Amino acid sequence: MQHAKTIIIAAMVILISLTPTITRGQKPDSILLRVEKTEDFEFAGTGSDPNWNKAAWLPLPGRNENETGYETKMKILYSDSGIYCLYYCQDSVLTSTLHSDFSDLYNEDVVEAFFWPDESVPVYFEYELSPFNYELPILVPNFKGNFMGWRPWHYEGLRRTRHATHVFKSNDQVIAWTAEFFIPYKLLAPLGHIPPAIGTRWRANFYRIDYDRKASEWSWQATRANFHDYEKFGTLLFQ
Repeated sequence: MQHAKTIIIAAMVILISLTPTITRGQKPDSILLRVEKTEDFEFAGTGSDPNWNKAAWLPLPGRNENETGYETKMKILYSDSGIYCLYYCQDSVLTSTLHSDFSDLYNEDVVEAFFWPDESVPVYFEYELSPFNYELPILVPNFKGNFMGWRPWHYEGLRRTRHATHVFKSNDQVIAWTAEFFIPYKLLAPLGHIPPAIGTRWRANFYRIDYDRKASEWSWQATRANFHDYEKFGTLLFQ
């Protein structure tokens, strides 16, 4: 009888070890992301510019048990004038009906980047981009969970972002979409630690939301209640 129990327990241990775990964010030893420097470049939303070869893909894990299983990953670079981001989002259905900038893009398919350059103040920059290239750039003061986004003032000239997206299809079926954007340092002024130099550290996080059937979410670092949990952001180290 005791021998039978031992066999059952051993079998259960093996089964548990083979059962896939739900990934809710990167492991604690992956909170640091090294950011390589680049020359400024133009882009068309496809991620095909050779400058992107300087950066490795960063997988964004699902925040919960994700029924879609879509691959989601991003790249980041920096230059003397700003930050470059590239997202790849596997998809089969695009939920994107908001066709104006500064809309509530987070209620539909979207990628997001949060940058917190100066930890001495609870203020960070949030950027969202939809599959059809509509943007939401806002500055967010966040005081103990009480936060609200503020739109940029004099959003023109060298203070404007650059952004582009591309939808990939096979036989008229959506298979993925990509998003590229550039955030100029002039837009982030007067936050501290801007522009970054070699060795500068910023806190940051990267996200995706997809609405095929219900909201599915991905993030570099796992947060608690929502994406605005800046205390759980990862760290960028500029090389």
